[in-house]
Amino acid sequence: MTLLSKVIKAKRKETGLTQEDLSYKSGIGLRLIREIEQGKTTMRVDKVNQILSLFGMELVPGPKPRNHE
Repeated sequence: MTLLSKVIKAKRKETGLTQEDLSYKSGIGLRLIREIEQGKTTMRVDKVNQILSLFGMELVPGPKPRNHE
């Protein structure tokens, strides 16, 4: 599981949303929501930001974390 997938899944659960709810509210397909939460490593940044925007977040460049799997 990637850091991004952990964040999205945690935020979704924190806000009480199902994957279906997140799909509907973000306008992103349910399949992609599921793939991201399962650790998909290749995806479009604009789609990720569509999801993250629901939580007041966005994907931005930053230093690569050390010792991250």
